[in-house]
Amino acid sequence: MGQVTIYLEDELEAKMEADAKARKISKSKWIATVIREKLTNEWPHEVRETAGSWGDFPSLEEIRGETHSDSLRESL
Repeated sequence: MGQVTIYLEDELEAKMEADAKARKISKSKWIATVIREKLTNEWPHEVRETAGSWGDFPSLEEIRGETHSDSLRESL
């Protein structure tokens, strides 16, 4: 397991410590969680569960069925 040294402004450190304490986790674990969240490239389970929950949202077929021609573009 690697170690990283970071430097934080006092105000930012105080906010981090307060949130870590509220979550009952160490500062190290709090930082690791934030990094993990930033590096995750898939939607959280809660977001994926909402797919299809809007009844009036158009289907993929409806969206793709409305094809329009591209605008004319200037030549370079």
